[in-house]
Amino acid sequence: MKFVCHKNALQKEIALALDFTSQRNTLSVVSYVLLEAKNNKLTIKATDQKVGFTSTIDVEVHQEGSTTVYCEKFFSILRSLPDENVVFEEKGQRLFIQPETKTIDFDLRTIEVDKFPSLEEASQVVEFSLAQKDLFEMIDQTIFSISDDETRHFMNGAYIEQQPNALVMVATDGRRLSYIKRNIEQDIPSFVPITIPTRFLHLMKKSGTGEGEVVLGIKENLLFASFGHQTMYTTLIHGTFPNYKRVIPEKQTLSCVASIDDMNEALKRVSLLVENKAKRIFVELNQNQMIISSEESEFGQAKEVIACTYDGPATSFAMNYLYMVSPLRVMEGKMFSLCFTEPNKAITVRPDPEKDYFHIIMPMQID
Repeated sequence: MKFVCHKNALQKEIALALDFTSQRNTLSVVSYVLLEAKNNKLTIKATDQKVGFTSTIDVEVHQEGSTTVYCEKFFSILRSLPDENVVFEEKGQRLFIQPETKTIDFDLRTIEVDKFPSLEEASQVVEFSLAQKDLFEMIDQTIFSISDDETRHFMNGAYIEQQPNALVMVATDGRRLSYIKRNIEQDIPSFVPITIPTRFLHLMKKSGTGEGEVVLGIKENLLFASFGHQTMYTTLIHGTFPNYKRVIPEKQTLSCVASIDDMNEALKRVSLLVENKAKRIFVELNQNQMIISSEESEFGQAKEVIACTYDGPATSFAMNYLYMVSPLRVMEGKMFSLCFTEPNKAITVRPDPEKDYFHIIMPMQID
């Protein structure tokens, strides 16, 4: 096998492929990436057997063939090379790497191609396309609420279901919930709701540009995503996702509206004196006034007052400040609202005016 291509074109693809390999055991074939040169195309494949990646780019093929090479070292070498065309040639069980105009030589040990695991194929899938922008905004509004508790693996991802002319994505860790319902212009075929692992959500965002469309394909326990010349897949999470509709309050009678910037700044300062474990802040609502405070027993207290629009009874509640910071960080607009009925029941955080997403926080006990 021998081919020539520009260093930057290949480096970009190998950087993505690296995320689909396993680096726990450098001797394992799933730490390697497969390269196949044919018809002036280079196909790149990587998998750790839970996720898989395939990409095809244009190259100048001098001799067709295929090989596998240790992905992490291959990427490090590519990153170190000058920005120019590079010759890649396999001889024996070595891949030789040499820039066309520089006296730089690398060679890497290769493994026989037949030892590389087969990748899943996107055949007989329920397939539909949607704008990358819509998909990525849905991910941004939910990913921080996904549980990292492996004993509750069925919540270790984002749940997605079809509704008429819309997709709904939900994530929860049992103490907070994030919900978004995005209207989709394209036709979406009926599919059984799925739960997508957190890792794959990150991989899709890293691979996409936010422009154009992504094609999603669902097949039994697999999800495929295609971005132009790149296709990736993941195994889906088994188990029953919690009935999120039971968590969403039917009606909340009280509402407070405040500035997102004011709240973010107050949280940044007040959180300097929270207990590390509980991360608890206190919120007190009075007539058109919100008081945010914290207490760290060994060091002291912090308090800040911000203006708000509120015309209800004096109310106090406590919450993990990170549960407020995360949604405000991705919230559009200048204002947000806190909606609630009682201080010990669910609090809904949403943009003001309302959009197609909201976040629910379960309050903490006030000692």
